[in-house]
Amino acid sequence: MKHFIIELTYLVPFSEIEKVLQEHRNFLQKGYDSGMLLCSGPREPKIGGMAVARAESLKKIQDFFKDDPFLKLKIAEYRYIEFNPVKYQSILKDWI
Repeated sequence: MKHFIIELTYLVPFSEIEKVLQEHRNFLQKGYDSGMLLCSGPREPKIGGMAVARAESLKKIQDFFKDDPFLKLKIAEYRYIEFNPVKYQSILKDWI
């Protein structure tokens, strides 16, 4: 498995993001249910969000996020950073 940090940057004011926030979180739940996402949340200040994910390839991650309402509505953009977790807490052993 490959591991990724996904950085999301809002392209519109947060007041516009809030209108779609629950739909976005419902979408993310699919990633949690499939085991693809480990954690996610808003950045501070609220200029975007972050997620930690795993998948067989960058393409799989990108294919998943193409269905995100934020991306479909073009109100956010994504940056995908692949990394190799060589050290981690023992509670993450099964996930890594």
